[in-house]
Amino acid sequence: MIHLSQAAVNEINRLKSKQQPKAFFRITVKLGGCSDWFYDMSFDEKIQEGDRIFDEHNVQVVIDNASYDHINGLVIDYSEDLMGGAFRFQNPQAVTTCGCGNSFSTTRPSAV
Repeated sequence: MIHLSQAAVNEINRLKSKQQPKAFFRITVKLGGCSDWFYDMSFDEKIQEGDRIFDEHNVQVVIDNASYDHINGLVIDYSEDLMGGAFRFQNPQAVTTCGCGNSFSTTRPSAV
């Protein structure tokens, strides 16, 4: 399960309205970044075989199975500060997190 704060929902809906209003919010993890993995968020109009779909505050969140193993329980928030706005991640699967906040490592093998 993935959890979105109300601030994250508001920002996702704002971005979505400017791009693809009928698209799904897709989150995946990819190899790379400072700590093995990084979060990749996009809008996608297609559901792939094996995708998991969650409805979180009326946002359709889509995650592929391989990514799900690395982010099950992920909480996504959005906040703004003097440097601008950014999504913030709290991942219970992460054993280390980079200072950038977008990269992490887990004890799971690299299968993505």
